[in-house]
Amino acid sequence: MGSAPVTGIEDRVAYRLVKRAFDIVFSAAVLVVFCWLFAIIAVLIKVDDPKGPVFFSQERVGKDGRTFRMLKFRSMCVDAEEKLAELRELNEKTGPVFKIAEDPRITRVGKWLRKLSLDELPQFVNVLRSDMSIVGPRPALPAEVATYDDYQRQRLLVKPGLTCYWQTRRNRDSITFDEWVDLDLLYIKKCSAWSDLKLIVQTVGVVLTAQGN
Repeated sequence: MGSAPVTGIEDRVAYRLVKRAFDIVFSAAVLVVFCWLFAIIAVLIKVDDPKGPVFFSQERVGKDGRTFRMLKFRSMCVDAEEKLAELRELNEKTGPVFKIAEDPRITRVGKWLRKLSLDELPQFVNVLRSDMSIVGPRPALPAEVATYDDYQRQRLLVKPGLTCYWQTRRNRDSITFDEWVDLDLLYIKKCSAWSDLKLIVQTVGVVLTAQGN
């Protein structure tokens, strides 16, 4: 990508209007068509861990640094946030991102929700609210964004998304944080209706082959 700043996205008015219209129609259709699946997942989560809520809400950073509450189906134990500190030294990712392959906080149902990427489904509500888009850089935590340099902060030039280049890579677990940022900025620089459509199709393939984690 080089060090040159990414520019021009705000001038692409037609693309941004088409993208928003697609986000509304697509996310509304998913929420209606798969409402039965939402109900089944909710029941499974409550049966597996009756004391915890069905949904997990967490503050994330969106376009231009605006924060919002991102929704997910809960895939971890209720006190997962409190247990994070004692697991920090096991982090397998570079940069500010935390991830370990065998996270002990993940519930039995949560393991399969993540494998099938079903824990992300409630984020279609965030898309309808205009917090997110279908395609865009994955939304980061405020603590992560606080460590960004000027180059990395360019991830915030567009709305965060449900899927992105990193999300569709088979080797995504081995991608460093800097490479992840490069992929996000490449998307912002090259984004188009056609590239968004290709990423959505690739994401469907990832879900159907259970490549989530």
